Amino acid sequence: MRDSLMIKAAFSEPTERPPVWMMRQAGRFMPQYWEIKNKYSFLEMCKTPEIAADVTMLPVDLLDIDAAILFSDILVTGEAMGGELSFTQNIGPKFANPVRTQKDIDNLNTDCLGELQYVADAIKVIQQRLNGSIPLIGFAGAPFTVMSYLVEGGSSKDFKLTKLMLHNEPEMAHQLLSKIATVTADYLNLQIAAGVNAVQIFDSWAQALAWDDYKEFSHRYIAEIISKLNRKDIPVISFCKGSSVFAPLMAEAKPDVISIDWNVDLLDIKKRLPQGVAVQGNLDPHILYADKKVIKERIYRLFDRMKGENGFIFNLGHGIMPDIPFDNVKYAVEIIKQYPPQPPKGGIIAVGLS
Repeated sequence: MRDSLMIKAAFSEPTERPPVWMMRQAGRFMPQYWEIKNKYSFLEMCKTPEIAADVTMLPVDLLDIDAAILFSDILVTGEAMGGELSFTQNIGPKFANPVRTQKDIDNLNTDCLGELQYVADAIKVIQQRLNGSIPLIGFAGAPFTVMSYLVEGGSSKDFKLTKLMLHNEPEMAHQLLSKIATVTADYLNLQIAAGVNAVQIFDSWAQALAWDDYKEFSHRYIAEIISKLNRKDIPVISFCKGSSVFAPLMAEAKPDVISIDWNVDLLDIKKRLPQGVAVQGNLDPHILYADKKVIKERIYRLFDRMKGENGFIFNLGHGIMPDIPFDNVKYAVEIIKQYPPQPPKGGIIAVGLS
């Protein structure tokens, strides 16, 4: 895998074209996903290695993507620590036992890798199916994001309870974040030992934080996790919503790649990062709703902007929305693989002389 487009780009080495994969690429925008989802609950899909492998392989087989990403969820660490996790259609994840007191934090278990063995088993099945064709990306939720679900008891629009803990009970917040960080580092190392070729840390709700709060309650724990990873030949990708603001600070945690949202010029942000830090992104996923000519124009505009830059992985600024047309996603991958566009065969190229 060291010579694959994805891994070479992640290590800022030259590639003939940017590699492409997309966050949530094995998801609800595919009819084939629903054929599986209608038979099993979401957690059954995650916890049954053969089913997790089936879903992971969908974009590999149907989209011809340059990297697979493990089918799982960022909240499995919270469940392994003692959270009573469930997923409800059209509502999302819920923890029946929110973490809001010192006793709740004390009750969380950090010696819980055995609870996550199903993930290692799924990785082994997936790698057998990939058979060395493309890299497999493992992942975990960042401590702040996992904390927010544990404290709120599910999704939140304002993160009120989480922020109250950060501001009124910072020592408790740090105890909780420290526990999650310990489990997360162990969990990613479990994935690496099982055979993933890269890992990504998802801080899905970092944009809810002010700069100082991000630095204290998110960044420091991501840096701690990355410092503990067995990362030889394994690139580490750091993603958060808000990376267009936080990217320079994110780089201090020493990831190999920073995944950038769509609110910034990608070349500009790359120029402001340390030498050797690759970027991933940063197409607005809403572009994939548009007409195909718009999709092509916007992707090639991004590629032309990044032309000549080593360390560029094409991705979206966030995940694919579930109602984006599958044909549009497939078309996007196809035109990416055709870049740079070739002149028509037998065509005449006019050259102006001055």
